[in-house]
Amino acid sequence: MAEIKLGLGLYRHMLTDEYFAFAKQCGCTHLIVHLADYYSNQIVTATNDKVNYGEAKALEGIWEEDSMIALQEKAGQHGLTIYGIENFSPADWYDVLLDGPERARQMEHLKEIICNAGKAGIHSFGYNFSLAGVWGHQKERSCRGGAYGTCFDASRIKVDSPIPKGEIWNMTYAKSDGSAIAPVSSEELWDRLERFLREILPVAEEAGVEMALHPDDPPFEGLRQTPRLVYQPELYQKVIDISSSPSNKLEFCMGSIQEMTHGNIYDAIRQYGGQKRISYIHFRNVKGKVPKYNEVFVDDGDIDMLKALALLEQCGFDGVIVPDHTPEILCGEPWHAGMAFALGYMRSAMQMMERGLMMHVLEEGEGRHE
Repeated sequence: MAEIKLGLGLYRHMLTDEYFAFAKQCGCTHLIVHLADYYSNQIVTATNDKVNYGEAKALEGIWEEDSMIALQEKAGQHGLTIYGIENFSPADWYDVLLDGPERARQMEHLKEIICNAGKAGIHSFGYNFSLAGVWGHQKERSCRGGAYGTCFDASRIKVDSPIPKGEIWNMTYAKSDGSAIAPVSSEELWDRLERFLREILPVAEEAGVEMALHPDDPPFEGLRQTPRLVYQPELYQKVIDISSSPSNKLEFCMGSIQEMTHGNIYDAIRQYGGQKRISYIHFRNVKGKVPKYNEVFVDDGDIDMLKALALLEQCGFDGVIVPDHTPEILCGEPWHAGMAFALGYMRSAMQMMERGLMMHVLEEGEGRHE
C-alpha cells in the first residue's frame, strides 16, 4: 500500500523552531522548504548593469552543503524530514532561463546546489521553468465566510505587460535600461528546458535528487509577451518524454492543473501517477478556470479531494502532499489557522486511507459526472 506522507511548505523566513513545531503539532512528518528569498526586490547588487555573480552566491549562503545539512538536522530535532526544496533563486539561474552569457557558470552553480541537496538527504527539488513566473494573482476576501484568499481575474490586469530587462520571475537582478527582454518562441523555450534537463539530470540522478517541474501558474499559453511550457495537463507528457531518467519528475500542483482549460485532475493523476512520475504534490483546491478562478478551502472547490487522494493511493504514490497555500482564516493568526484547517482535513483523509476506506470513496466517485 502506498505510504503517502503529510507535509507543510515553509518559506525562508519560516525556517524556525516555532514553525517546525507547528508542522509537527499538525501531524506533519515532512517539509517542503523555500530557500530562495522572494521578499527582496533587488536580488543582488548590480554595478554598471552587470550582476556580480559572486555576491549573488554569498547572499544565497544557505545553498551551501553545511547549511543544508544543518537545516535538515534542525528539522530532525522536531521529528521532521526536509523532503524537498522548491525553486532556485532567480539570481542563480536567470541566464539559464534567458540563454544569456552567464549560463554556463550558472549551470555549474545549479549542479552544486543539487549535489548539496543530495548530501543533506533532500529527496526532491521543485523548479518552474518560466520567464514570467507566477504573476498577476490578486488577494480578496473571496473564500467561504469572507476568508482572505488568492484569486486570478485576467480582466483586471494587463496580461501582455512586457518583462523589463533585468527582471525574471517578477524579481530584479540588474538595473533596467527601460527596454523589454528579447522575444522568444515556444519552440526555443522548450529547447532551453531540454538543454537544462540534459545537463542537470545526470547530476541529480547521481545525487539521489528528483527534479520536479511545476506547471505554469496562471496556466496561460502566453503571459507578459512570453510563451509558457505546461499550461495544459497533456504538456507534462512532453516534459517526461525528454528523458527517461528516474530524476525527471513532476511537481504536481493540483490547483494549477485544475485551473487549466483542459484540466481534469483525475485523468492527470491516472496518467502521471500511473507512470510513477509525480515527485510531490500541492494538495490545493480551486473554483473556476483561466481566465478567472479562486483558490479556496480544501473542502470547498471543484476537486473531490478524497477521490483524488484515493486515485493517488491506487497509483502507488508514496511522496509528500502539502497545502502549498490556503485561505487565511479571520483570527489572530490567520496563516496558522488556515494551514491547520487544511492539514487537519488532509490528516483525517489519510487516516481513512490507512483504514482501507478510500477505495470505497473511489468506487462511489467513479459513478459521478466529472
